Amino acid sequence: MKWTIVFVLCFNFVHLQTPEDEGVKYANTCEVCKILAIELENRLDETGKTSQVLEIGYSVDDVKPKKKKSYKKSELRLVESLEGLCERVLEYNVHKERSDSTRFAKGMSQTFKTLHGLVDKGVKVDLGIPYELWDKPSAEVVNMKAKCEYVLENYESDIEDWYFQHQGSKSLKTHLCEELVLRGQDSSCLNEVLPSEPKNSKGETAKRKGKEEL
Repeated sequence: MKWTIVFVLCFNFVHLQTPEDEGVKYANTCEVCKILAIELENRLDETGKTSQVLEIGYSVDDVKPKKKKSYKKSELRLVESLEGLCERVLEYNVHKERSDSTRFAKGMSQTFKTLHGLVDKGVKVDLGIPYELWDKPSAEVVNMKAKCEYVLENYESDIEDWYFQHQGSKSLKTHLCEELVLRGQDSSCLNEVLPSEPKNSKGETAKRKGKEEL
């Protein structure tokens, strides 16, 4: 009986911290643009690890040599990096223990880690939704994905301009978010990082050493 009481009290305390009790807080424009920029730059990091050379052009007699272009500087790389970009937003969770833009992050939140731990110990936890839906994207994350698609659709040409003209000289967060999407609006969320993330002198998350510039 003693252990049962302890578990019930623990559950009642944790239950007060669930997203359902605290309410839904959708991502604002700054947060949406920030996540989009982070994900695209991460995707470009992934696609930029190849030394592939593309052959461009077509010759009927196949005699004239085709032009060659590095994949890392090609439009194809950008197109492939943008494909399904906003789907990556669904990998995020809402971490209610944080109040700024870093509440949107990958990995399970501390709240749900605790709740899953209780279930693993045999405690019955009722959140009002089936257990199998606990780890599905939240309303905030689904909403942020839709907003990501809106920004991508309306600023695709600006992203292309950054890719070919400014990549390596300034971050996408600066070019797209601060200078275009959020022009004249609050852009403070762009400088918010997790305590474990280093910042450079301009307040942005430091790039990995040795990252190749295009």
